[in-house]
Order: sequence, then C-alpha cells, then structure tokens
Amino acid sequence: MTQPSRDVPVVPSQTALLFVDVQNFAAKAEGGEFRGDNAPPAEERDYFLGRLETTALPNMRRLQEACRATGIEVMYTVIENLTADGRDRSLDYKISGIDVAKGSWDAKVCDEIAPGPDEMVLPKTSSSVFISTNIDYLLRNLGVRQLILCGLVSDQCVESAVRDACDLGYLVTLVPDACATFTEERQQASVRAIKGYCRQRSTAEMLAELASFR
Repeated sequence: MTQPSRDVPVVPSQTALLFVDVQNFAAKAEGGEFRGDNAPPAEERDYFLGRLETTALPNMRRLQEACRATGIEVMYTVIENLTADGRDRSLDYKISGIDVAKGSWDAKVCDEIAPGPDEMVLPKTSSSVFISTNIDYLLRNLGVRQLILCGLVSDQCVESAVRDACDLGYLVTLVPDACATFTEERQQASVRAIKGYCRQRSTAEMLAELASFR
C-alpha cells in the first residue's frame, strides 16, 4: 500500500487558491487593525505594512494571475460582520475588539488583488474560515481537494485555515512569501510550526509548477 504524501503537485481541476483576510482592515495603514487601543506597536505596524507592500501583495498578485490563467478557482475570505451591530461575531472577536462593519471599506478585499466578477468572497467572524462560513461545502461542490493558501495574518487566521483544511481532508500548499505577520520572528516561527500540516512552496516555485499546465 502506497504511503500518502503532502508533497504532490496541484491538479488544477481539483484546486482552489484561497486568500485569507487580505482586506483594507488589516492591509492598509488606515485600516481598523491599526486604530484604537488594540493596535500593534508602531514598529510592528511598519514591518507588517512594509512586508505587504514589497513582498506579500506582489506575490499574491502573481499567484492570482497564474491561477486564473490555469483555470484554478480563486476565492477570498474577509473579516466582516453579517449584522449591523456585530452580534454574530465569535466570542473571541468580541473580546479582541475585532469589529468590521458589514459593507464597510474595512471589509473590502484590497484593490491589489481585487476579486473578479465571478469569484467568491466569503465573510467570516472567526479566526478560521472553516468555522464561520460554508467554505467546506462550497469546495466540495466545486470538486476541490487541494488548496493553495496565503494571506493574513500568518500565525493567526492563516494557520487556523491550514490546520482545519488538513483535518477536513484537503491537501494544502502554503506560500509563506505571500503571507505576512507583525515581526520577522513571528513569520519564521509560523513557517516552522505549520510545516507538519502542509506542503510549503515559494511564490517562484508555485509559479513554475503552475506554468507547466499552460
């Protein structure tokens, strides 16, 4: 009997690219993540936004373009309340003060990777997209068995998505240089901690893999 492995190339017809929380709330200096009492220190904010601008967002854009060209489903999740007063948020989000108003600028996917007209955007009110949305149902309807995953924040919502996807039976490829968190130490710790759950590839490696299908 052949031993199963995570280290297998994607099959485009069975794969989706998922962007986690790449939205104005967390990816823009004016976003809600950087306002109020729970905002990160200035040095962490500057590192995070700098990594986004120079590395993570350009790499996300390249992955988005390559996946679209290969016929891979492109999907997005954003933190966004379903109710006007945010009563539907998880207890953790309420305690943490994470409150993204329905239909707000904060809730919008960043312009750099704006969704296409027929691409799905799933609002969530918990750390893991698999907890507070019907994404598992949607992926199974689409015939998806493999995920290419990237986004924000590496050691929070991204890690949660990776772990839950693996437990639900998906093969996950994480692209660490298309992710960001608030310090380089946290970024590297996250990459090491999540290694046992997923295949990890750089953007360049992933683009080369996808190019073989075109």
